[in-house]
Amino acid sequence: MKTRLIFTFFFSLIGFLSLAQENKETKKEKWKYEPNFMVGFDVLNGGVSFFSDRQLLQGFISSKVKDNIHGIIEAGFESNVYQKNSYDAKANGPFLKLGAFYMLAKDPENEFNGFYAGGKVGGSFYKQEYMAVPVRGYGGSSSSVSFPSASQSSYWLEGTIGGRVQLFESNFYIDVNLQPRYMVFTTKQDDIQPMIVPGFGKSSSKFNMGFAWNLAYKF
Repeated sequence: MKTRLIFTFFFSLIGFLSLAQENKETKKEKWKYEPNFMVGFDVLNGGVSFFSDRQLLQGFISSKVKDNIHGIIEAGFESNVYQKNSYDAKANGPFLKLGAFYMLAKDPENEFNGFYAGGKVGGSFYKQEYMAVPVRGYGGSSSSVSFPSASQSSYWLEGTIGGRVQLFESNFYIDVNLQPRYMVFTTKQDDIQPMIVPGFGKSSSKFNMGFAWNLAYKF
């Protein structure tokens, strides 16, 4: 009888420890971190920079937050010139955008493949210089004035509409998107509306449209 109790206790203890270990492993698997973020670089605008006055380098990091919602951070540097309607200006500086997008349609076998839409807020701190600003002189004659380099800042809202597709069976993706933009606030030098804002683009109005063709890698 005593021997039976000892064996019963022994096997019960083994069963309890096995169950505890199993629960522990299950808990570890439940909380195991699995990378789901993507890093990309705009190869189109980066390539065009070698053949134009506009030098634009930009990239992004995005990560799935919950279900179909992904957070995104974009950053870059732009240098450009504006020579139109008697204006001659240049600007350069870094920019940053923060936002999120929603996967509108996705591949059932790969949730990172599909179409998305979302929005971001953007900001840039840059240097600008006006070599020539047209002014109307006496008797209707035209002339120009110049302004020295000055630090400026601009902030805007930006939409994003695009899609992603996996390259074969690799971790590489092509990410293409359109970016309609609206300038919310900008500092001005002598009340002159900036003609170039890094990250926003070249425009004398509050509306602008951007485009990105990214090569991305999913971790």
